[in-house]
Amino acid sequence: MGRAQALAAIILAVIAAGCSEERPPITVGSKNFLEQVLLGEIAAQHLERRLGYRVGRKLNLGGTMLAHGALVNGDIDLYPEYVGTGASAVLGLPPMRDPDELLRRVRLEYRQRYGLLWLEALGFNNSFALVVRRTDAERHRLATLSDAARSQAGWRLGVGYEFQQRPDGLPTLLQVYRIPLAGGPKVMDLGLLYRALDQDVVNMVAANTTDGLLLSLDLTVLEDDRKIFPPYHAAFILREESVRHEPRMKEALQQLSGTLSDDTMRRLNHEVILHHGQVQDVAAKFLSESGLSP
Repeated sequence: MGRAQALAAIILAVIAAGCSEERPPITVGSKNFLEQVLLGEIAAQHLERRLGYRVGRKLNLGGTMLAHGALVNGDIDLYPEYVGTGASAVLGLPPMRDPDELLRRVRLEYRQRYGLLWLEALGFNNSFALVVRRTDAERHRLATLSDAARSQAGWRLGVGYEFQQRPDGLPTLLQVYRIPLAGGPKVMDLGLLYRALDQDVVNMVAANTTDGLLLSLDLTVLEDDRKIFPPYHAAFILREESVRHEPRMKEALQQLSGTLSDDTMRRLNHEVILHHGQVQDVAAKFLSESGLSP
């Protein structure tokens, strides 16, 4: 099965994840890309094993603000989020580089504004990553984004919708590094970025450091040598009201904190691709190997 077919299989598997008409006691949500769906499924399976009843799933909801709105409105009880995303896209806070201080500030603001609780970080930092083909990196002697900024021809850049719009994404990249572009950036779904790079539709993409395809394609991640991207450590956000109704939920989810390194998350994402979108199987295997199964 080719890369395009594998990605299509992933999308079909995600869409197939749903929940029954009767709302279950707890519903887990996620945003609409592979890593989020996988984290949501890991949380759902872990809760089912610890609490002993069925947990609902509303995975693949959409972008940050759709998932956040679903949580605030009580359509879901929790979902995985990234601290830097919460700070920038939801709270509109100025950039902060200290991950501990950033989590402290975000945790305080979310509780005061929305009645939402951030748990401790899961252990990995899924930051933005500007990626080029290895052959291009070697030909032009590229290792950093500052190197890429010296390009004479300009880059054909592919980006996702959120990276284009968020202040900590494309605007910051262009302002600080002044990356020269050959025409405007091509905006597309995250799942299509690597395909566009592989087929030379673009020659640079704004991806993420834990993307599974980084393990199977011949690519180079350019170093953010000026450290413009804030920390994007992942953690689960819970409704305070939901925790009052089911206090064991918070205790169970805290068992997942610190269990996922950058390398582990990248490997799990890659396994979903290799197994043609079987998110449930990869989640179950991770819980078993981590000693979190009953």
